[in-house]
Amino acid sequence: MSQKQLKEAFISNLNGTSLLEISAGLSLPPLCLLCRGLLLILYYLHHGKPVSSRKYSLLLDFLVLVSPLVFSCTVLSPIIFFMPVILAAFCAGIFSKIYSQTKREARVPFGQIVKEFQKACLDPERIPAITVFRVYVNVLTSISILAVDFPQYPRRYAKAETYGTGAMDLGVGAFIFGNALVCPEVRQEPHRTRRRFSSLARQVFSVWPLIALGVGRLLSVKSIEYHEHTSEYGVHWNFFFTLALVRLAASLLLAIFPRHKAWLVALAVAVLYQLLLSTTSLKMFILHGSDGRGSRLGFLEANREGLFSLFGYLAIYLASVQVGLWLLWRRSSVRGWLEALGGLALAVLLLWVLLQLCQACTEPVSRRMANLPFCTWVLAQCLLLLAFFVLTDLSLVFTKLLVKGSSVPCCWKVVQPPDSRKKQGMEAVPVGRQDKLSQPCLISAINKNQLLFFLLANVMTGAVNILIDTIHSKAAFTLCILHLYMFFNCLIMYILHARNIVLKFW
Repeated sequence: MSQKQLKEAFISNLNGTSLLEISAGLSLPPLCLLCRGLLLILYYLHHGKPVSSRKYSLLLDFLVLVSPLVFSCTVLSPIIFFMPVILAAFCAGIFSKIYSQTKREARVPFGQIVKEFQKACLDPERIPAITVFRVYVNVLTSISILAVDFPQYPRRYAKAETYGTGAMDLGVGAFIFGNALVCPEVRQEPHRTRRRFSSLARQVFSVWPLIALGVGRLLSVKSIEYHEHTSEYGVHWNFFFTLALVRLAASLLLAIFPRHKAWLVALAVAVLYQLLLSTTSLKMFILHGSDGRGSRLGFLEANREGLFSLFGYLAIYLASVQVGLWLLWRRSSVRGWLEALGGLALAVLLLWVLLQLCQACTEPVSRRMANLPFCTWVLAQCLLLLAFFVLTDLSLVFTKLLVKGSSVPCCWKVVQPPDSRKKQGMEAVPVGRQDKLSQPCLISAINKNQLLFFLLANVMTGAVNILIDTIHSKAAFTLCILHLYMFFNCLIMYILHARNIVLKFW
């Protein structure tokens, strides 16, 4: 077999892993975020000032936010269920040290601290959990697209061939989910809903970079004969085309139907598509082609997975729009977000029950077809991860109240409640340090240029695969390559962020 055929076989005919293992893995990013926040607060407690050095800030962020994820999906994957316990214990130790020191100095009863926390007001203009969710989906995807070509990346984490739940299967759906959370239909003000068709026109213009990237990827892959997993999207299709067409179709539907009914439209699309899969020959066509032997004649047949999975991804996108609208509903207090956290937990529970029913009554999860169980699974896992990030943010808010004046980048700002404002007619203002914008932050850096980060990761993945025999690499060499690859990507974003450069012109 040629090198190209070896690499294609290496990522083909896989069956995924268990739902429990993926959920355990999803708890790691929030715990890394919590660990980093607690370390910054502890540093402030000891030195009386935040970390101001860009060099040390980048190093801390990379070692705490990125590096553990590289290890967890490679050499530490056999103990993936123990890693959340280890990280949680480490975070508990840091918090204990912070609390014991502040208790000696302030001598405030714990019950009073809890009451103050519940009454605290948060900046309603920002929801850090959404930003962190989108950034981490990018980071995890970037790690996986290169790591999957190395033997240290477990085959059960790679994309399943037909049925199954691999970690990379979730990444595709999570990307759609994260994009929908901040789409124009979510961000636009209610009084502007009458101008929905003008919003659609802007959306048509805004997706041209995705189309261009899709064409560029297609031409480059074919020209250098890069290894491909054909049954993923087809012969000519790729994820950039999927994301562009899903955004356009969703904008068209939301220009016709009220955006607060997006979940109903999503349900209708997903159920109707599943009915077609279950009652017609569509499923056999997607899996085996018109001749039953995997023929790829003609554009439709050559790209059948990519074209028909659009219906499932469209359903995920529309449902995520509803989630985004619900999250952006103004909650200005910790108590309100604790209630929202309960709502997210209930939604996750209901979706897990629905997933079991869907798989029992229809078929297992299939990313290749993007069937109803796949849509349900993606929404359940994404809401679970989002809930983890909200819980992390609230935990950091509580800790910041213990250490007055401390701050954590990409975390909620605590503001004065309206009823505690002074007699001047001023709006609520942030409590604590006002120099947050000057604090370097890797999350903010990636968030500013997310599409560039994803594109750079794809280009570097191709370069590494061309230059290195990844399949026969040793563990130490693999970890070195993955860390250098991720650090270079993060460094480029960090430099652009430091110079306030946003490479977006559409």
